[in-house]
Amino acid sequence: MRYTLRQLEIFLAVARHESVSRAADELSLSQSATSTALGELERQFDTQLFDRIGKALRLNELGKVLLPHAVQLTEHAREIESILGRRTDFGPLHIGATLTVGNYLATLIAADFLRRHPSAQVRLSVHNSATIIHQLLHYEMDLGLIEGSCRHPDLLVEPWVEDELVVFCAPSHPLAKRQQAAMDELAGQEWILRESGSGTRETFDQAMRHFTGELKLRLELEHTEAIKRAVESGLGIGCISRLALREAFRRGSLVPIETPELDLRRQFQFVTHKRKYVTAGMREFITLCRQMTAGVTRSDQIDLPFIP
Repeated sequence: MRYTLRQLEIFLAVARHESVSRAADELSLSQSATSTALGELERQFDTQLFDRIGKALRLNELGKVLLPHAVQLTEHAREIESILGRRTDFGPLHIGATLTVGNYLATLIAADFLRRHPSAQVRLSVHNSATIIHQLLHYEMDLGLIEGSCRHPDLLVEPWVEDELVVFCAPSHPLAKRQQAAMDELAGQEWILRESGSGTRETFDQAMRHFTGELKLRLELEHTEAIKRAVESGLGIGCISRLALREAFRRGSLVPIETPELDLRRQFQFVTHKRKYVTAGMREFITLCRQMTAGVTRSDQIDLPFIP
């Protein structure tokens, strides 16, 4: 062959970082060795894989076509190396999880995965759904665990377990005694919500799509715990997953408000790129996810350690 796996690894690192120097740092190579290997790959085929824009390197159309094939080939090569070396460990695994999934489920699953496979390497990144979808599309992570919808034609989506949002307030709030509210009552409240781009906000906006007025949005926050604290302080009412509120409801520090007119159900989902090779590590991680939720119909019914 006129190319080497090392050249493909360097190509992938430069594509990830859009920089030769940062790719060199990742691969523990000198900048000159990284640049030379990439240049040789391009010269061997009399082509260019990147557009040079100032100091940045951006994949051109040919580079974008090559990218998924290079990812698959290098991942296959790692598995072949493990087989030949009679190793049972998994290669590096990069998981992306949205906030609710990441904080309450994915960390526990990752810990279980590492207990079973001590030599494995797992990177768990917690972002909103939009960011995870973007990174999956650019082959920057292996598996996404999201709570929002995903309809991109290049991604595969598989349902995991049902989740449900719930409107909630502080015990001192006027709605706390009734624990139920109609749409017109909700419309007059001050709201503390997740940011646009999050799966939680998407589900809330979809449930409120028939409301024609303008909500009184007091705060947009990127973290579930911050929303809980703000609502506890009496700044307004919120809407997040029942899973994240389970212990607060048990303690009585927050109170659920049932909303019969709103459908706040959604699915936690697995997302992968259609053209990405599904490694043994990815399959094992998904299996552990399904084992955690076996026998339950909704996320807040999962048997979990104490969540404050």
